[in-house]
Amino acid sequence: MGSGEPNPAGKKKKYLKAALYVGDLDPDVTEDMLYKKFRPAGPLRFTRICRDPVTRSPLGYGYVNFRFPADAEWALNTMNFDLINGKPFRLMWSQPDDRLRKSGVGNIFIKNLDKSIDNRALFYLFSAFGNILSCKVVCDDNGSKGYAYVHFDSLAAANRAIWHMNGVRLNNRQVYVGRFKFPEERAAEVRTRDRATFTNVFVKNFGEDMDDDKLKEIFSEYGPTESVKVIRDASGKSKGFGFVRYETHEAAQKAVLDLHGKSIDGKVLYVGRAQKKIERLAELRRRFERLRLKEKSRPPGVPIYIKNLDETIDDEKLKEEFSSFGSITRAKVMVEVGQGKGFGVVCFSSFEEATKAVDEMNGRVVGSKPLHVTLGQARRRW
Repeated sequence: MGSGEPNPAGKKKKYLKAALYVGDLDPDVTEDMLYKKFRPAGPLRFTRICRDPVTRSPLGYGYVNFRFPADAEWALNTMNFDLINGKPFRLMWSQPDDRLRKSGVGNIFIKNLDKSIDNRALFYLFSAFGNILSCKVVCDDNGSKGYAYVHFDSLAAANRAIWHMNGVRLNNRQVYVGRFKFPEERAAEVRTRDRATFTNVFVKNFGEDMDDDKLKEIFSEYGPTESVKVIRDASGKSKGFGFVRYETHEAAQKAVLDLHGKSIDGKVLYVGRAQKKIERLAELRRRFERLRLKEKSRPPGVPIYIKNLDETIDDEKLKEEFSSFGSITRAKVMVEVGQGKGFGVVCFSSFEEATKAVDEMNGRVVGSKPLHVTLGQARRRW
């Protein structure tokens, strides 16, 4: 490339630096309204409102792309928290590379905020310590929930903010300012701390006839209880689990050690430390991530399910039997302790191939048994 030719990579980088994220938008704000709002700041490439891919309803944020970085910077410095449709919006630089955000570096957490402190006040309070990438007071329908996040562009700026602001009184409330911690990290800290001090015990897998008095009778053997509760549905029927809160950690620990796995009225009890909400949420995230990765690792295709397989059929033989109907992305016989469980799955690359295989193979004898073949549901990749 000659020295007089433009550099596409450099042009792209400059373009990205001229893009602003616009958050906290009213649902009725359109691309045209964004354009009219920001056009006085300088020439625009385009504006975009982000929408749900299925319902097409607005997600409350969008992007404004300027032609020149200087105009974007001017808008960021002078128009942040202006109004559109009577609602203040938040501006920050668009971050196409989200590695910094996901790393948590430079991110701080503030709690015990007075409800009068909004995004604008938070921004000006903390901008003295460094360049802010984003800041947000967490709100619900009733206003501020009393905590917020500020993300600086450097760890040094975040440390300065923590050093100067932690413990400071804002509107007669002493605020906590500390390093942002991901939910998994906070859950691990809570778990470690609570294991040595817990008094609340979770009990599940008991019969429908278990009530508060009977549960208390079983658990009070290990020490004085503060409360005992069997959880019930709207009709009053037991959900099969409950909670026992002891006066001391020693009593709770003894009950867990002695009663977990014990059979009562033909039911094997689960008895363990009652988890805090943050631990339960972290566990749900881990389960979701495991399922997501498992689903992602599965090859795409249209599955058919085969039952009543002969014991001699393995993955290779199953694939061989069905390969004449089209391109197979997966063939698997379900096994347990090395022995086939009598059913399996075959994934074809198209719906037509799978349908043909079902029509031809359902009822056909393979080995010594007639097959039962049904069509599954194709996985979608968005």
